[in-house]
Amino acid sequence: MKRIQSSLNTSSPDFRANMAHNRQIVRAFRDKQEAARHDRPARDYERLERQGKMPMRKRIEMLLDPATPFLELSSLAANRAYGGESPSASSITGIGVVSGREVLIRADDPSVKGGAWYPLTTKKIVRALDIAIENRLPVIHLCDSAGGFLPLQSELFPDKYMGGRIFRNQCTLSKMGVKQLALVFGHCTAGGAYIPGLSDYSVIVRGTGAVFLGGPPLVKAATGEEVSVEELGGAEMHTSVSGTCDYPARDEPDAIRIGREIVAQWDRPKKWNCQWETPEDPAYDPEELYGIIPRDIKKQFDMREVIARIVDGSRFHEYQPNYGTTLVCGFANIWGWKVGILGNNGVLFNDSSLKAAHFMELCNQNDTPLVFLQNITGFMIGREYERRGITKDGAKMIMAQVGSHVPKFTVMCNGSFGAGNYGMCGRAFDGRVLFTWPNHQIGVMGGEQAANTLAEVKANQIRRNGGDVNEDVLRAIREETLKAYEDQVSAYYSTSELWDDGIIDPVDTRNALGLAISASLNAPLGDRGYGVFRV
Repeated sequence: MKRIQSSLNTSSPDFRANMAHNRQIVRAFRDKQEAARHDRPARDYERLERQGKMPMRKRIEMLLDPATPFLELSSLAANRAYGGESPSASSITGIGVVSGREVLIRADDPSVKGGAWYPLTTKKIVRALDIAIENRLPVIHLCDSAGGFLPLQSELFPDKYMGGRIFRNQCTLSKMGVKQLALVFGHCTAGGAYIPGLSDYSVIVRGTGAVFLGGPPLVKAATGEEVSVEELGGAEMHTSVSGTCDYPARDEPDAIRIGREIVAQWDRPKKWNCQWETPEDPAYDPEELYGIIPRDIKKQFDMREVIARIVDGSRFHEYQPNYGTTLVCGFANIWGWKVGILGNNGVLFNDSSLKAAHFMELCNQNDTPLVFLQNITGFMIGREYERRGITKDGAKMIMAQVGSHVPKFTVMCNGSFGAGNYGMCGRAFDGRVLFTWPNHQIGVMGGEQAANTLAEVKANQIRRNGGDVNEDVLRAIREETLKAYEDQVSAYYSTSELWDDGIIDPVDTRNALGLAISASLNAPLGDRGYGVFRV
């Protein structure tokens, strides 16, 4: 494959201004991530220490194989919710290596209200287990939760994709033969008791671990019975009387040791045979990505320059380079794995939509995973393009994407607006993972477009009623809309609501994709086949 010849002028004032701007954005992201990971009141860490407990990140560090990567997901979930009192949605999820096996790890955070689950905590857990199902990844649950956060129980309990979905997903994993291990470090209360109950293996720590549907206060309130934590659901009772748990551990390091031994007995899944070559670092410095992304989200940039700093050797075989030029398509390798890349270089026209559909068909024919690099304002609109069939051609692109049997991965590199989000494998379209960069924005349309559209609608309404259009009223509508959009289209709002699988530093994109692609190969390819293409 030919190496991409970069035309980037790294000495230009524009590049340097972009570099400074985006470095500042990434620093702010890193600061927010660090705070979500570690900033807790001293009393909460002191309480854990008195109880003989480690912080959850220390538990994960001890569980993982030494010197292996951990792909953390949704590190800034709930950053805009609950007044900031549920950092990272009170949990950690991610993909790592334990005893030589790729696994999904899910950990409660006992430093936040005893590990209680907020609504976004349950949404995060459900998403993590969805990823385990899609990629046939064994799951290790690090359990230490007081159960659902009762003041928000109405948002936790009834909805299909909340609490009960966790246990449905556990049952689905078991039905598929995907293994689960629960390490019970603290209380597993109410619905949380089903985590170890539905796991294949469970280890419980003496003195601090406990499993019960209702804790001692609830038992007393409901039945009048007075019972201690240990009698009701402690390690000795569950490993010698009820059989709910399998192994007692003397402390947390012992539980982790036993857990690693259990995982070491598991078979190693056979990955499907994706094409692979010896990995090669990009020929261009990934740090230059900071200088490529414009300061103004409306300004276009060449996605080839991004590709050159992500793929092996910066080598790229571009498909139909002279046709449908607002979409770049081609083959490359990421950490050795062969992938087909679709990257936006402008609005999607009829030709670029058809090019995308055909390229995805080729990737499916060749069992090549798809990587979508989004910077999209949508499909082209207007009378001329509707007459040419832009809706029909866009539908072909969406149909080909949904019908793909190969794994799909999405990175939101800049803007993601309108139905272009759909064609480029947005959140609703079952990509194995979807990452965003901290400069990313997402919405039905851009803020200025929305503001002008609403102002035009209001003006037409006034005219229909026989009134005069007041420019001050229209200006107020525009300003109000823009203000709302500035907040709601931001990457932090999106990731807070778990509309993605986490914000990542652009320079980490290659590594994040490499880990995600490797994990995806544990699941067999889906069935081939498409729906109806409207010709």
